[in-house]
Amino acid sequence: MSNPFEVLEQRLSNIENLLLDIKHPPKQTENKLYSVKELAAYAGVSELSIRNYIIEGKIKAKKIGRRIFIEQSQFEKGLEEVKSLKYKR
Repeated sequence: MSNPFEVLEQRLSNIENLLLDIKHPPKQTENKLYSVKELAAYAGVSELSIRNYIIEGKIKAKKIGRRIFIEQSQFEKGLEEVKSLKYKR
């Protein structure tokens, strides 16, 4: 027969791990792909501006066929860079 305290200790450990997961949930980053047109409408700039940012390397993009897509996280990083350039003038 196994020690009942070991079973209780194991269960308490499992409960503790579950509570820690609830308190500090793992970050779920959803990198949705956006087209140039969608980002231009979202940012309030022209499509040409978004394309220029891609060419200049301020925003990283993926080309799938003939279409250009930008991940949400890459766009947010690029916006920080673009904003900082605006204030350096």
